[in-house]
Amino acid sequence: MAAWDLSAQLDGIKQQQLYRSRQVIEGPQGAKVTIDGLSYDNFSSNDYLGLANHPKVAAAFKRAVDDYGVGSGSAHLICGHSRQHHALEEELAAFTGRERALVFATGYMANLGVIAGLLSKGDEVLQDKLNHASLIDGGLISGARFRRYPHGNLTRLEQLLEQSTVEKKLIVSDGVFSMDGDQADLKGLVSLADKSASMLMIDDAHGLGVMGETGAGIVQQQGLNQQQVPILMATLGKSLGTAGAFIAGSEDLIELLIQRARSYIYSTAMPAAIMAATRVSLQLCQQESWRREKLASLIGRFRDGAEQLGLQLMSSDTPIQPVILGSNEAVMSVSKYLKENKILVGAIRHPTVPKNTERLRITLSASHSEAQVDRLLQVLEGASVD
Repeated sequence: MAAWDLSAQLDGIKQQQLYRSRQVIEGPQGAKVTIDGLSYDNFSSNDYLGLANHPKVAAAFKRAVDDYGVGSGSAHLICGHSRQHHALEEELAAFTGRERALVFATGYMANLGVIAGLLSKGDEVLQDKLNHASLIDGGLISGARFRRYPHGNLTRLEQLLEQSTVEKKLIVSDGVFSMDGDQADLKGLVSLADKSASMLMIDDAHGLGVMGETGAGIVQQQGLNQQQVPILMATLGKSLGTAGAFIAGSEDLIELLIQRARSYIYSTAMPAAIMAATRVSLQLCQQESWRREKLASLIGRFRDGAEQLGLQLMSSDTPIQPVILGSNEAVMSVSKYLKENKILVGAIRHPTVPKNTERLRITLSASHSEAQVDRLLQVLEGASVD
């Protein structure tokens, strides 16, 4: 049973400084969070618009619990699909300029469901090498031939498409890459998809709410539509501050996913109260454009200050602002120093990111103040960042 020595496996993870642990948060998400009774400036959350604890969103949740109860009791195709689910799907479709939308329990399940639901053995999926793990896993479990191209390298993608003899091909990319904060060249991807008669899917988990004139995401920002980007995925647990995810596209796409997406068919529906809360946060996202404006200002403030300190940043004008440190040891040391100074920042290590690009993953929110950003820069200056 040596192969099942779990303790030895855990020891190996610790020796490589790859051990993951959870922090118990007391109270709501926000620009400040409480851990073990202590308050921290929180620069690790994806609550980009500061809606996760908005009083109107919370009130909608509470009202819906009174109306619908807590659990949905079943999968969507049995008796779990409430009026709140249906209304949210219609509103998400209208928001993103698409015919229909389909809500999933998580972004991970949405990506598994759509890729494995549309592809099978004999098909081909082509993905950016830095795509989210859920996109990669969806490609692997689909049974389709799986090709990956170097990050953002559309020349290589074009070569792979030209070499392919497969008729049914799906190109998949993050819109905003979760660890780098940079953006995909959607217009370039659209051109290659059109040229090769491929379908295109964009995961806009980190763009929805933040990008575009009304917050409809990177597809809106780059002036594209459903015909050019047929499959759009985005999450509800980041900018919209609740939980879940959705796929948006044509009538036929959504109907086919209802028939074939196993992660949708065989999952209990999300609570109706979360759907009701999301409908309110979606309204706030569209009505309160000042949140995007403030967020953009804070991003600029952080980048200007970080560049003055000589920190190694990446090319990102999104809320995701990585600071490259280059080793697991350095990342753990600096993140520990920040926590000692009551600042919470994500420590991203290899193999989540390529070796020698280990980093702090700083995420900004409209709920942060300028003073918090300035203090973060001040503490980073005092850390051993080189």
